Amino acid sequence: MKNLKTIAEVGSNWNGDISLGKKIIKQVKNSGSDFVKFQMWKTDELISKSDKNWKYMKKSEFSKSSAKQLKNYSDNLKIGCFWSVFYPEAVNILEDLDVQYYKVASWTAALKHPSALDTLKEIAKTKKPVLISMGFGGNIKKIKNIFKNNKIYFLYCVADYPTKVNQIDFKQMQKFDGFSDHTEGYLTSILYANTLRNSNQTKFLEKHVCVKESIGPDKPFAMDVSDFAKMMNEIQQISSISKF
Repeated sequence: MKNLKTIAEVGSNWNGDISLGKKIIKQVKNSGSDFVKFQMWKTDELISKSDKNWKYMKKSEFSKSSAKQLKNYSDNLKIGCFWSVFYPEAVNILEDLDVQYYKVASWTAALKHPSALDTLKEIAKTKKPVLISMGFGGNIKKIKNIFKNNKIYFLYCVADYPTKVNQIDFKQMQKFDGFSDHTEGYLTSILYANTLRNSNQTKFLEKHVCVKESIGPDKPFAMDVSDFAKMMNEIQQISSISKF
């Protein structure tokens, strides 16, 4: 579907391993996805060392070098690659890599961590398009004011991991510019894609992905890349059906 841009969200599922990151990127590319996305955080700013997920998140932090390697690999495969950013300095790193988009996670949009506001302001300086998940809410008027010089896309999502299908409000979803899907399987993603059959407006669909080697907090609600490829195939079939 030309008007639907798909994003395979890796999160921590690359384990801080460049080889594994490249493997995921290649499989996402082969699936037909428009983008692969990672996250750039400082673990100590988000959770305490006593948290059971601390070591996994710490391992999956990005350095300038690791981000450059995966961005260059994505560029060579001709698949878009960008990041959710959780601290201001991350924007400087990614600007040097010339990313096309920025993503703001629900946690940041709702200003739920110390550097959230500074991060939003730093992204705004780039004047690049920004995708913003609204799972935790957030002050839309304030967000729009911060990003007055950026093209912004608000994504519908439910900040439960995983989300149950009956938690999704499809009527409310239609008011947004896209859907960040945290449900298991791809039923809700297919239902969402189907609502766009007769639309010419650009929309985004984000889905968390993993491979069998993935470990850490994001894997339990992520979809294996092989299943993500099946989902992409189903979405393309919807596109062909829409001609009738």
